Amino acid sequence: MTSFDPSALLVSRSQTADEGPIIRMSQRARALRAGGADVVSLTLGEPDFDTPENIQSAATAAMKAGLTHYAPVMGIPELRAALSRKLKTENGLDYGPDDICLANGAKQAIANAILSIIGPGDEVIMLAPFWVSYEITVRFAGGIPVVLSAGIADDYKVPARRIAEAITPRTKLIIVNSPSNPTGAVWTREELADIAGIVTRHPHLMVMSDEIYEYIIFDGSMASIGALPGMRERTITVNGFSKGFAMTGWRLGYAAAPGPIAKAMARMQSAISAGANQFVQRAAIAALEGPRDAVEDMRRAYQRRRDMVLSGLQAIPGVRIGPIPATFYAFPDVSGLLGRKAGSNVIDTTEALCDWLLDAHGLATVPGSAFGAPESIRLSFACSEADIEKAIARFQSAATQLS
Repeated sequence: MTSFDPSALLVSRSQTADEGPIIRMSQRARALRAGGADVVSLTLGEPDFDTPENIQSAATAAMKAGLTHYAPVMGIPELRAALSRKLKTENGLDYGPDDICLANGAKQAIANAILSIIGPGDEVIMLAPFWVSYEITVRFAGGIPVVLSAGIADDYKVPARRIAEAITPRTKLIIVNSPSNPTGAVWTREELADIAGIVTRHPHLMVMSDEIYEYIIFDGSMASIGALPGMRERTITVNGFSKGFAMTGWRLGYAAAPGPIAKAMARMQSAISAGANQFVQRAAIAALEGPRDAVEDMRRAYQRRRDMVLSGLQAIPGVRIGPIPATFYAFPDVSGLLGRKAGSNVIDTTEALCDWLLDAHGLATVPGSAFGAPESIRLSFACSEADIEKAIARFQSAATQLS
């Protein structure tokens, strides 16, 4: 019998098709906890709140009513109509129900969009720090990520002039994430208008605007680039229910786009999966049209946690942190800690720093290389205030031990 090695069949994308450092650190933290270790994990961007009761009740009622069968690939008409109203009222976006495509999470909506418009050799401008899945999906599509970086001095927002300088005849898409994972940066209307002015000067250029953290803003206000003059036909707006409504496990996202692109995204989704869960879609209508008290309560809790994290990080020598106007992430620059020694070992990368923080101090974080910023680490404060106090104390103690 001829020997057979299944791994020999694997292609390169199968080796890179995950969130790398995020998954590695969260899995290591879970394994250590399972072994009895005292670990505080600030790895995953998952709200620690339960989904609001009115949303749960709507899902239960829908199931009892027999709404447990396949849904249309683009989404049920009632939810697409509700989203059309939401986008118009809250975001100033004029998209009809036929311009909206539901997906099994915002991540799938992003993949549907990128796989629909990006082909081999197309360039996609990515503003670092960025969410890791953007780069993975662009490479899946055969596209070329063009990474532009901004740090604390720019409030983690790449100036428009640098975006303009990076555009070539092959540039097809700019990805904007505001509020931003991992930095919490919020782009102002004026800053987005500068980007829009660049986009509208190029005949084959669009923007994908990821707005999933829109309900977790502490300072400033939400602005959607697709609402700006000339940008309706140039923008794919992606959003979902995971973050603001604490519905991560429900897996429901959506994209609003010009009609031909929305239909292409539906075809892409049909080929890869199917329509999003029907009773979850019914619950999403309740989320959109029901009371927002729980959403506001969560936002206020995140703001208290933000204040705790900022205060704690600002007190650690060698750590620099900018404002965090939104989301539940901190993204401190820890380059001042790199190159130092922990015992006989040199901590020369953020990967090494994160491993040492976990192994020696029971603190799980994520290296910034996952987000295109290898000098930083990400801390999620979607956890209890007690865990945040422990985490900051452990980080402060660890920093003092580096020589």
